[in-house]
Amino acid sequence: MPQPTAPRHPMLALITLLAGHGLSLLGNAITVVVVPLYVLHETGSVLATGVAGVFATVPVIVGGALGGVLVDRIGFRTAAIVADLASGLTMLLIPVLAATTGLPFPVLLALVFLSGLLDTPGSTAKSALVPDLADTAGISVARASGIHSAVSRSAAMIGASVAAVCVIWLGPLNALLIDAATFAASALLLWLGVPRHADAGPAAAQTAADAVLPTGWRGYGADFAAGIRFLAERPLLRNLVLMIVVTNCFDAAGITVLMPAYASTVGADGAVFGLMVAVFSLGALTGAALFTWLGQRLPRRPVLVVSFLLAGAPPYLAMAAAVPVPVLLGVLALAGLAAGSINPLITTVLYERVPRALRARVLGAMTTGVSLGLPLGALGAGIAVSAAGLVPVLLVVGAVYALVTLAPLTGGSWRNLEPESLALSPAGHRD
Repeated sequence: MPQPTAPRHPMLALITLLAGHGLSLLGNAITVVVVPLYVLHETGSVLATGVAGVFATVPVIVGGALGGVLVDRIGFRTAAIVADLASGLTMLLIPVLAATTGLPFPVLLALVFLSGLLDTPGSTAKSALVPDLADTAGISVARASGIHSAVSRSAAMIGASVAAVCVIWLGPLNALLIDAATFAASALLLWLGVPRHADAGPAAAQTAADAVLPTGWRGYGADFAAGIRFLAERPLLRNLVLMIVVTNCFDAAGITVLMPAYASTVGADGAVFGLMVAVFSLGALTGAALFTWLGQRLPRRPVLVVSFLLAGAPPYLAMAAAVPVPVLLGVLALAGLAAGSINPLITTVLYERVPRALRARVLGAMTTGVSLGLPLGALGAGIAVSAAGLVPVLLVVGAVYALVTLAPLTGGSWRNLEPESLALSPAGHRD
């Protein structure tokens, strides 16, 4: 099939990438809302919901480990297109099987696992494309990261809103048809709008890798190890990974078990869960937009601490206190506003420090690292709620979350968050 002509205007390629990224994440947001509610409705078991959360999160770890190297090898653009097509097909199978041969719980778990496994390399590839297309368009990395995060938040907000409507009017599984369609549309946009030269050919990629990889380090495992080593040898990046591992553990517990369980106590259909996700995402969209506007002017360490502190604990404590739903939605909006700065700030730090030849595998290794807490959080929350009840678990999660987010105040390598640290670092220093 002949390749399309790339857009002549550099900005158009970046816009197309962001549009494709947003479409695929919109579908993912629908899945995040629909699958836990479907499992909870079909089984009536919080523990089964936690198990489904494990099968949704473990592939993020595996996909990050395997996908980053694959993306670097076959090219960012190609990997993004192939991953979107494969993920769309996998999600399509869920409602098709449910309507025809039936959808046993183990089959649902397998399809959820496979979808996550395929989706993670696609997200890595799209993220890896951002600095190159931003540079071509004449936009700073910090601003492009903010826009990228704003698109992600918008997709989550719209997807959650659509999911809430679908749960009530169409039934949960029908929403997955929309998910499959968004992946197909994303793949088409990327094929039409992102220039072919965004893929570094194998020879170019290997030449670039020779400059940063140790002599003799070849092979898939060695390439992945290079991404891990890059993170492990830099204290700032290592500390970021460790902090996000813990907070992601709580976030996974919240999104896959605690919030759906809370929503089911408010309404029989649990549709308020979609509203909760949408309100949080709207706040996060606003926060990402503010970061895009002001992010380069503010000190990063205070922004990171305040953002994590407000984004993490308050929603869990508010649910534990059984505040009225409108009050909880206000707390979620504030938490989302704070959370909107976190991803673009961390992504900017990564883009500033990771060479292009290692970009996808470092992003993949970081995805693997920060995702280690996801299955533990989902399964642990299911077990804990079954054993101790919802409110005690919400209180513990809120309290520990607040303590963890204060880590950057300890100093040390956290001071290197500021961009000035790159210019001030002596040759060979690894921050």
